[in-house]
Amino acid sequence: MFKIDLIAGARPNFMKIGPIHHALQKYADKIQIRVVHTGQHYDQNMSTIFFEQLGLPKPDISLNIGSATHAHQTGKIMMAYEDLIIGDKPDLLLVVGDVNSTMACALVAAKLNVPVGHVEAGLRSFDWEMPEEVNRVVADRVSNFLFTTCDDGDVNLIREGFDTHQIVLVGNTMIDSVFRLLPQAEKSKILKKIGVKPREYVLTTLHRPSNVDNPDDLRQLMQMLVKLSKKMPIVFPVHPRTKNKMIGLEGIKEEDFRNIHLTEPLSYLDFVKCQKEAFLVVTDSGGVQEETSALGVQCLTARENTERPVTITKGTNRLVGTDPDEIYHAAVAVLNGDIKAGIPIPLWDGNAGERIADYIMKNLVNAATQ
Repeated sequence: MFKIDLIAGARPNFMKIGPIHHALQKYADKIQIRVVHTGQHYDQNMSTIFFEQLGLPKPDISLNIGSATHAHQTGKIMMAYEDLIIGDKPDLLLVVGDVNSTMACALVAAKLNVPVGHVEAGLRSFDWEMPEEVNRVVADRVSNFLFTTCDDGDVNLIREGFDTHQIVLVGNTMIDSVFRLLPQAEKSKILKKIGVKPREYVLTTLHRPSNVDNPDDLRQLMQMLVKLSKKMPIVFPVHPRTKNKMIGLEGIKEEDFRNIHLTEPLSYLDFVKCQKEAFLVVTDSGGVQEETSALGVQCLTARENTERPVTITKGTNRLVGTDPDEIYHAAVAVLNGDIKAGIPIPLWDGNAGERIADYIMKNLVNAATQ
């Protein structure tokens, strides 16, 4: 049997490995899959129901690493995963995305001569202050197979000197999950629970250090949201990082938030429902940029750069920076009818996982068994 390790470090990673795992199942007579959850991010919502409802693979092994500084967390993941593969060495490691687990496990495998495939390879923000940029660049550098989501990724990798034979354009597995689970998400009652109507609210997510770590910057962003909420109600699922920073923030009064619906982090299906029905999404999340483009929803990204430029050139996303006044004026323009018509992004069609599985079977498994 050809043995493959699939690594997930946080809840969104399961949305990315799920389609790959599902597609590999049709080769179950030749491929053995081991799903490893590093536990980089603890998520109390990741119960048995989470995996059953979303049809995602349950972890075969949980490393239970937990939160820590980047160095401590990366080191713990590397030590734990090294012990695991020394005891039972896979024929291939697949890592997704750009979290610490992605880089750490890729490094371990590379040092132990286990071939590595990186899903979402080639994405670049060109901002070295982002830990994710370091993770994705290092993971690419030690990978043997680079599975890209779009042409931009191919261009970046070729510019960096990678062999074109390593690069495989497959599409976006996160979008596979969105399309597959959309019928379930449509049944969600979350809008009624929150108290908003379809196309009559702005959805907001903020968690990047550049937006929430500095109290003055966060205060100005909150004041901007209060001002924007007078134009249209806002639904704001509050990330734990942002929530901690908002506690005790001076100059923000509770009564100012009467038109802002603050919620706990939402389940995946509830959040997809909120995205699909929003008039506008204001975010600093990379994944949300992709999902809104796939769903055809207007998106403003509150960052100075993005590693997903295809969502701008082809999708519905616009990069508006982190200045609260600029974000506000861009949002009001959309509310007043400045709608960006996106076009379908090539290969974001729900079949990326199938392409990855077929490539592995054709080029690795068959070659190994001949």
